[in-house]
Amino acid sequence: MEIWKWALFLVAVILLGEMGIDAKKMSQLHPTERISGSAGDVLDDDPVGRLKVFVYELPSKYNKKILQKDPRCLTHMFAAEIFMHRFLLSSPVRTLNPEEADWFYTPVYSTCDLTPNGLPLPFKSPRMMRSAIQLISSNWPYWNRTEGADHFFVVPHDFGACFHYQEEKAIERGILPLLQRATLVQTFGQRNHVCLKEGAITIPPYAPPQKMQAHLIPPDTPRSIFVYFRGLFYDVGNDPEGGYYARGARAAVWENFKDNPLFDISTEHPTTYYEDMQRAVFCLCPLGWAPWSPRLVEAVIFGCIPVIIADDIVLPFADAIPWEELGLFVDEKDVPNLDTILTSIPPEVILRKQRLLANPSVKQAMLFPTPAQPGDSFHQILNGLARKLPHGRSVHLKPGEKVLNWTAGPVGDLKPW
Repeated sequence: MEIWKWALFLVAVILLGEMGIDAKKMSQLHPTERISGSAGDVLDDDPVGRLKVFVYELPSKYNKKILQKDPRCLTHMFAAEIFMHRFLLSSPVRTLNPEEADWFYTPVYSTCDLTPNGLPLPFKSPRMMRSAIQLISSNWPYWNRTEGADHFFVVPHDFGACFHYQEEKAIERGILPLLQRATLVQTFGQRNHVCLKEGAITIPPYAPPQKMQAHLIPPDTPRSIFVYFRGLFYDVGNDPEGGYYARGARAAVWENFKDNPLFDISTEHPTTYYEDMQRAVFCLCPLGWAPWSPRLVEAVIFGCIPVIIADDIVLPFADAIPWEELGLFVDEKDVPNLDTILTSIPPEVILRKQRLLANPSVKQAMLFPTPAQPGDSFHQILNGLARKLPHGRSVHLKPGEKVLNWTAGPVGDLKPW
């Protein structure tokens, strides 16, 4: 590898520092580039006045009591389901009159059953979701008239409404049959995959805005790290033979570049993790067990060009954010050539990607802040729902018509919750 190329990159890329989470303030300090065309306009859309959402009032055992039992659910990467519920309760798009609603929302915290290590157990989620649907279909008439076609659910599991963290078993399970007509709002996105339903809205995972804000460094700090990554390369506990975890992509990163001076990669997660991302030009965002992770959000917020290694991934709000211009996509099979790929990118291309990442609208769209702010992830979800209106004729069923099979799925899912 010709290291002198990196010296040329360094001279160019340190001309731009970092744009922090306070988008308005920081935009005055750094050059930005507007997202061109209709995509930029969509990011700035205001959903208020374009749709009305009715929020079902469920017994607290489906949401609040679960959170009280384990407050860790507020800070893990699956927390979007909790914050979306809180946001909608006070949102101007909420209607208390279900007869005028365009969409119906069922607040179920299906990822809040955590292991001691803080990982969500999905095994109760199908029964929990079925129970909630049985409740709303028995107490309100709105589910039955469409069998959920005008309802949306937030399902931020590894593989969405397939409700399993291992892909093979998630594929075997498929999407919960009772959700086949609903719109799914989920972090998982992969083209031609049984766990991504047509019409689903792919969202970013939750990353704590306040925590990231607390780790901002001076915006003129040079980006002296070329490639940065912290995380697992192997999952010996769940994949002892290797090759299955991350489809071997992370292992290939380590085996090929652990001794490369351009790559700052390790399994250690330092206290300076966020600061290091702000000093890096490229941040690797490889798949793990699922194709998505919070690294994408962190990279965007900290202005580090995301290098996305996850074949066929569908990224958050892809109809509004031009990810091909902001980041870099590398096929999993090309990981051994990652050094050549990255050092071959012209400095002017790097600078343009950094200017696009500095756009306040892009950063805002990745966050679930409290309180909500215009253009944030909450609003992008609502914009996605608004763009699906008006509902087509196929949404409403004929009197007595049934489409869903209430007894379909694994036997264990049919047990009471």
